[in-house]
Amino acid sequence: MTLNPIPSFPSQRCYVVRLHADARPGTLSGRLEHVNSGDGFDFDNADELLQLLQQHAAPPASEPNPS
Repeated sequence: MTLNPIPSFPSQRCYVVRLHADARPGTLSGRLEHVNSGDGFDFDNADELLQLLQQHAAPPASEPNPS
């Protein structure tokens, strides 16, 4: 069996989303943590969460797009 050298879900793109105890639908808040680096970001709504993911997960300009 040969493993694919380019995984579909690389560890560089793994995140943990921790929801605040008071988080409810419509009042989503919590913390986003990047597994590899340990970087953490607080968010107060779903839009902020998505923005953080897009900014942090974007490949550096020097890195080619794997698609």
